Amino acid sequence: MAQGTHDFIPDPRNDAILINVNGTLVPRAQASVSVFDSGFMLGDGVWEGIRVHKGCMAFLDQHLDRLWEGAKAIAMDIGITRDALERRLYDTIDANGMDYCHIRLMVTRGIRSTPYQDPRVVVSPATIVIIAEHKDPLPATVEKGLSLFTVHVRRGDPAVQDPKLNSHSKLNCITACIQAAQAGADEALMLDPHGFVATCNSTHFFIVRGGEVWTSSGDYCLGGITRGNVIRICRENGIPVYEKNFSLTDVYGADEAFVTGTFAGVVPAHTIDGRKLTEGRRAMVERLQSLYKALIERDIAGRSRP
Repeated sequence: MAQGTHDFIPDPRNDAILINVNGTLVPRAQASVSVFDSGFMLGDGVWEGIRVHKGCMAFLDQHLDRLWEGAKAIAMDIGITRDALERRLYDTIDANGMDYCHIRLMVTRGIRSTPYQDPRVVVSPATIVIIAEHKDPLPATVEKGLSLFTVHVRRGDPAVQDPKLNSHSKLNCITACIQAAQAGADEALMLDPHGFVATCNSTHFFIVRGGEVWTSSGDYCLGGITRGNVIRICRENGIPVYEKNFSLTDVYGADEAFVTGTFAGVVPAHTIDGRKLTEGRRAMVERLQSLYKALIERDIAGRSRP
């Protein structure tokens, strides 16, 4: 059975979690938003996935920067301050007694008076939902890795819908995921409009060639927090890293490949389009996994809670 990067170990405690809906903690079974909500109706909103480690939110400043930048780009008022939102996030995990978990923070434009796309029909403040779950990636996924399949669904031109925007409108990625799953792979590898490798449907993609780490130019992918942090640790540790255009030919001839994401961190990709890249030990991936864990520890060590 295919296993994506977001597969996790089931935890019965998630049945009884409290979900934060506009500042009110509600039992999971009762948590809801209006059918007139902009996110439900039109995918009009932005979101973040945040990892909690030892009771602290890793790289929270970077996540909130991206959230506010996305909201500004779509002319949406989040309606509360960063400090207030941070307190709301911590209230949620504290109410659930969580030290290690994964958070999905979602902000939509609010409730519309009628089913219509024009933001001028919005009649409420933004809707803010925080779902924190007891969630750990499957150890087998992190250790053994994933298979990828290159799909025909491309990352879009920014003049159509900018892929840098972390919006609720994810149908482009969903259709890519469907094609990869039907091909028997764990995740989709997506190309840009010019045929160069861009990203995966829910993670960012890297290859290793001759001791160098390559990732896409970034022109057609989200500004990934984990992607940026992996580039950072490469530079801090003398590992040559390049953001550049490269093709599937470069991928098929690579020494190693891996994907990055907030939920599972650094995860190897062992097979791409049926071509097995590595078996057994993956020296660069294992080194980066260790360096990334150390970076998380450094980040939370220097962070104070509200």
